[in-house]
Amino acid sequence: MKPPPHDAPPCFIIGVISDTHGLLRPEVTDALEGSHLIIHAGDIGKPEIITGLEFIAPVLAIKGNNDVGPWAKSIPTTQSTTIGEHHIFVIHDVKQLEIDPIHSPYTVIISGHSHKPTVNEHNGTVFLNPGSAGPKRFSLPTTLARLSIQGPRLSHEFITLSN
Repeated sequence: MKPPPHDAPPCFIIGVISDTHGLLRPEVTDALEGSHLIIHAGDIGKPEIITGLEFIAPVLAIKGNNDVGPWAKSIPTTQSTTIGEHHIFVIHDVKQLEIDPIHSPYTVIISGHSHKPTVNEHNGTVFLNPGSAGPKRFSLPTTLARLSIQGPRLSHEFITLSN
């Protein structure tokens, strides 16, 4: 692999998915292709979802309120990771966040639960919910997100999946 040019920082791509509820749509593979890491923000549904995602990239996953049973016992309810200078915290329901993002090291907080794709920035912290990539619910779109990290810069895009 050829190193990036000196003046262009490497770009780290994170595929962000949530609320699959046991459904791994075929187009998820294409949508997450090229990811260096996949974050699943809970309500996985069954262990085969994680196994399927691991064929694409390493997976950091947390359990959601619907992830019950023996298979889910070893999955944590929150996780964090650091990519470059960005500290990322993952929780299923952002309303259960017990840390003060203003006084924490986290620059990104990823959540799921609402099934609504949203991104907001508050006091330097980006809150990202990729929406739901599982079974269609109400009139909400089925989506996931890609988070790109280039040095201090963050960018995101939502990817709409077929219904």
